[in-house]
Amino acid sequence: MTLRIRIASLIWLLTFAVSLNDSFWVSLWPSFVAISIVFLVNRALIGLLAGATSGILILHHGNPITGFISFFQDHLLPSLQSSWNLSILIFTLLLGGFVSLIEKGGGIRSLLHTLIERNKGGRKTLLWSAYSLGLICFFDGLANSLLVGKSLTSPARKLGVSGAKMAYIVDSTSSAVACVAIISTWIAYQLSMIREGVLAVNPEAEVQPFQLFLHSIPYNFYCWFTLALLAVVIGREWDIGPMRKHERKTTSQIETKRNHTADPEKELKPHYIRALIPLFIMIGGLLVGLYWDGSNGQLLPINFQKISEAYGAADAALVMLAVSALSCLVAWAMNAHPIRAQNASSGAVFMEGVIHLFQPILILVSAWIFSSTLKQLDTVSVIAGILEGNFPLWLFPMAVFVIGAIISFTTGTSWGTMGVLMPLSLPVAIHLSGDMESIVVLGTIAAVFSGAVFGDHCSPLSDTTIVSSIACEVEPVDHVKTQLPYALVAAATATLLGFLPVGLGLSPWIALPTGALLLIAMPSFLGTRTR
Repeated sequence: MTLRIRIASLIWLLTFAVSLNDSFWVSLWPSFVAISIVFLVNRALIGLLAGATSGILILHHGNPITGFISFFQDHLLPSLQSSWNLSILIFTLLLGGFVSLIEKGGGIRSLLHTLIERNKGGRKTLLWSAYSLGLICFFDGLANSLLVGKSLTSPARKLGVSGAKMAYIVDSTSSAVACVAIISTWIAYQLSMIREGVLAVNPEAEVQPFQLFLHSIPYNFYCWFTLALLAVVIGREWDIGPMRKHERKTTSQIETKRNHTADPEKELKPHYIRALIPLFIMIGGLLVGLYWDGSNGQLLPINFQKISEAYGAADAALVMLAVSALSCLVAWAMNAHPIRAQNASSGAVFMEGVIHLFQPILILVSAWIFSSTLKQLDTVSVIAGILEGNFPLWLFPMAVFVIGAIISFTTGTSWGTMGVLMPLSLPVAIHLSGDMESIVVLGTIAAVFSGAVFGDHCSPLSDTTIVSSIACEVEPVDHVKTQLPYALVAAATATLLGFLPVGLGLSPWIALPTGALLLIAMPSFLGTRTR
C-alpha cells in the first residue's frame, strides 16, 4: 500500500471521530475528505464516494449500519428516481453511442481528408485546417483529439509541423470547445451539476439549468481565451518556451527527408454526409425542440428575448432525450454499411460508445450522492456564514477558478472537479449575491467549468492530454511541457481580465474583447517568433 493510499484511508477513517463532534465545522468535513482523496489517489469516483460516505456517517453519528442503509435509501435511490436525473443518464449514454457510430462510420475522417485535399496551401493552411476541424468536432473532447490528431499528424510532419504543435492544437480545440458547446458529451453532466447547485439553496426552486448554462457561456473566459490564443499562435507563428525547440528540430528534419517521403496511402473513405446529417439532426433538433417546447407552439414572432425565455421554460431533459434517440437511429441507419465493411456490427459499435461513458456516468451518480449529503448537512449555509462579511464577493468567481484549476491540474479530472466544486461554490454564490442570475452567479458557474478545463487541457494525468499526445505521435511529457506555457498565459488572462473584472461588475462582453486584444498584442512586445 502506497503512502498516498494510507493517508487517504486515514483521512476517511477520521470521519468516525469527527462524527461524534457537534461543532458546525463538522459539515465541512465531507468536502475536505472528497477533495483530499481526489488529490491523493487521482480518482474522482473514489474521492466523491468517500466524501459522500463520510457525510452520511456524520449524519448518523458514526453508526455504519444505519449509514449504510441511508446511503441507498436516502441518497442513491432518490437520485435515480428523479425524472431529470434518469433523462440525463440515458441522454449521456445515447450520446456516447451516437459519437461511436459516426466515428466508426468514417464520415468525420472523410470530411477531414476532403478539407485537406482542397487546401494544399502549405504549413499555415494545414494549421488553420486543424483549428477549424477542432471547432467542427465539438461533440466530444476525446473523439476530437483522436480524429483531428490522427488525420493531420502525417501531413503536418511533411510540412515541418512538429507533433508537439499539433498536439497543442488538437488539445486546445477539444475540451475547450466541448465545454461551451450546447450539445456535447459534457452538456448533460454540466446541466446536472448546475441543477444540483441551485437545489442546494432551495429544493423547491423552479430550476432552469439550460438557461443558466447558456447565460454563463460568455463568462467561460479560460475556454474562450484558449481558443483566441491558439488563433494568435497560428496566425503569428508564435512559439514560446519548449515549443520553439520542437518546431526547429522538426523543420531541420524535414529539410533532409523532404525528397524521400512517399505519398500517403490513399484509401477509400465513406462520404462525410454520413456524419454531417446525424450531427445536423442532433444540433438542429435540440435548438428547434427547445424552442418549440418552451414556447408552447406559439412560434411567432421570433426574437432573441422570446428564444431565451423559451429555452428557459423548455423541458430540456425531455427534448435532449428525444433528439438524441432520433439522432442515434439516423446515425445507425446511415453508417451501417461502412461499419459492416469493417467486419463490425452497428450494435457492437453503439455499445462500445455507451460503455466508454459508463465510468463518467458513475462519477455523475456519485456527485449526486455527494451533493445530497451536503444538503442534509447544510454545508452551504455554513460556508456562506463564514464568508459573509469576511470575503469580498467580487473575488469569489476568480477564487473559484483558481481553486478549480489547481484541483483539475493535480488530479487530471475535469468531471471530478465539477462534481466537487459546483455543489459547493454555486449555492454560496447564490446565497451571497441574492440573485439567481447575477454576474457573480453566472461567473461562478463559468469559473467552475473553466477551472475544470484547465486541468483537462494540460495536466499530465488528464486522459485528453494523453490521448492528444498519442494521436499526434509525441511523448505525453513533451506535450505537457510545450503546452503548459500557453495554458498559463490563457489562465492568467482569464484570471486578471476575465473573472476579476466580472466580479467587480464588468460585462463579459467588455472583458472578452479586452483579453483577446491583449493576447493579439503579446507576440509584438514579447517576441520569440521563430519564422
